[in-house]
Amino acid sequence: MPINITRRRFLAGTAGLTASTALPPMAAAGASLRLRAAPGKINIVGSDYPDTEVWSYGDVPGPEIRIKQGERLKVDVANGLEQPTTVHWHGLRLANAMDGVPDVTQAPIAPGASFTYDFTPPDAGTFWYHPHVRSAEQIGRGLYGALIVEEREPPKVDRDLTWVMDDWRLTKQATIAEPFGHMHDLTHAGRMGNVPTLNGALIETVTVRAGERLRLRLINVANARIMALRFKGHAPTVVALDGQPVEPFSPEDGRVLLGPGMRADLVVDMQGDPGSRHEVIDDAYARNAYRFVTLAYSDEAPLRANPLDAPVVLPANPLPTPMADAERLEVVLAGGAMGGMREASFKGETVGIRELVRAGKAWAINGVVAHQTAMPPLFTLKRGRSYVLSVRNDSAWPHPMHLHGHAFRIIRRNGQPAERPHWADTMLLAPEETVEAELVADNPGDWLFHCHVLEHHQAGMNSLVRVSP
Repeated sequence: MPINITRRRFLAGTAGLTASTALPPMAAAGASLRLRAAPGKINIVGSDYPDTEVWSYGDVPGPEIRIKQGERLKVDVANGLEQPTTVHWHGLRLANAMDGVPDVTQAPIAPGASFTYDFTPPDAGTFWYHPHVRSAEQIGRGLYGALIVEEREPPKVDRDLTWVMDDWRLTKQATIAEPFGHMHDLTHAGRMGNVPTLNGALIETVTVRAGERLRLRLINVANARIMALRFKGHAPTVVALDGQPVEPFSPEDGRVLLGPGMRADLVVDMQGDPGSRHEVIDDAYARNAYRFVTLAYSDEAPLRANPLDAPVVLPANPLPTPMADAERLEVVLAGGAMGGMREASFKGETVGIRELVRAGKAWAINGVVAHQTAMPPLFTLKRGRSYVLSVRNDSAWPHPMHLHGHAFRIIRRNGQPAERPHWADTMLLAPEETVEAELVADNPGDWLFHCHVLEHHQAGMNSLVRVSP
């Protein structure tokens, strides 16, 4: 990294920011909304530092959009940037024309122009929105927001909170460090930052009350950082992953692991004593573990003496059931530093790794390095047919692989049955790991399949999956 400002150093110069963690919702039922992507300024690290110049939808994160399952949403997006943009509705199963992928599902929104997205989400859950033009830079400068689709009958909780978690690379002057697309980031772990934020700010404490039950929606919007939150002194229950309900379970060691683009819904009963403090630790990278935030109990009397006696199981979403005769599809991820890829297909020709790196590329899917978004499809699937997607990571780096327009059910890891098969839209693969997932190709169109380490995406790790009409 060109700079080295630690979270501890930033906090030493702040007054100890406290988050309400409540993002004001923007939408009501059937609302027509307007977002504008434009330059702006926010204070990320406290009053002792200057505001940071960002790109945003008015604030970072952008307004939290909340609608009910089955309700229509129309969003007019205006582009106030000096480069094209789009909005992708991450995790939603929606019509292909609304997916926000430039030159595939729509023309990019030119500077000064606008585009209206109009869709009805079939699934309840925790989702988010972000650009898909130069996404490593546009997301890295602050263009993202939460999209919450509420269940028709949500579980009983005292507060429903969204934590949008990011990882900024800032200079000593609290400016965004340049450049984006550095070759080290493209070929290694991606653009790792030095300032972790919760809902757009470097937060010291989150205030809670003894006895209350929280629904906590975690969204990892970082370019590259994997996050693994451990709630000291608490026992979170996972009720959904990537917006899709799961049979409630307690994560191993209380640790909730999220790669970039991934989400988790937790139910947490606040059983600490009034006035007590409990750290939330991110130890995804064991040798660089740090305190993400502190849960600070108010001095109020407990809201209740015992945990709320109410079910936390979420109703299932209307997902198609894969059939036993599923066709198997093989995917191999390769490239990057310390990888074994020596050459790959690039623009229809076989190109050596050195020439690829000179072109700003380093990653391949099934031997093909993407040079643009609109590419010949990796696979053409028959609508309504079931498939098993077997993805093998032949590189030295982890990859959160995200499929647009569909949910898939993770069923095996490294040939062994998954401990908890579950629906998702992003699968996180460790180096040398193989993940198998089943799905029904029920949504016609060309759908992006890519690594959500955004620098890996930029450097060639993306492809299209076509579902026939």
